Amino acid sequence: MNTLKKVIDWFWEGLNVLMTVAMVLMIILVFTNVVLRYGFNSGLLFSAETSRILFVWVTFCGAILCLRTNDHLELRVIDGLLPKKALFVLRRCVWAIIALCALMLVMGSMNQVNMNWYNALPLSRIPVSVLYLAGVVGGALMGLVALHRFFVPSAEKLYGKDD
Repeated sequence: MNTLKKVIDWFWEGLNVLMTVAMVLMIILVFTNVVLRYGFNSGLLFSAETSRILFVWVTFCGAILCLRTNDHLELRVIDGLLPKKALFVLRRCVWAIIALCALMLVMGSMNQVNMNWYNALPLSRIPVSVLYLAGVVGGALMGLVALHRFFVPSAEKLYGKDD
């Protein structure tokens, strides 16, 4: 069990590193393109498309990591008014709804991936489906986090943000 926890922790840390590398690469591409465009009247043709793809992936990776660490914005106005059992049921309902929405995201994104697999972006020639693949990966991982929180209520207290 300890080995499994290490592998899972390694995965989350790897996702964080991947997101950081993508963000740095995106900044470098955009900055270089701006300097080339305004300083030398030229530019990198693929820069805008590649930056857009990286931005989509960074956004989904960030959403996954925020859901895992309970860093998303949430309103808990009625938490103090509900008894513990009702609050437990309410939290299970919330995690079930999040898992359902994640499933819908995966299904819709998968349809887009299938439809756009052979369409390429005009300048970079990267398949358009790479954009939609971020929704598949993001939805699947967010769904797994939600299901884990649904079935293992103690997981909500892992990061000290829940009561």
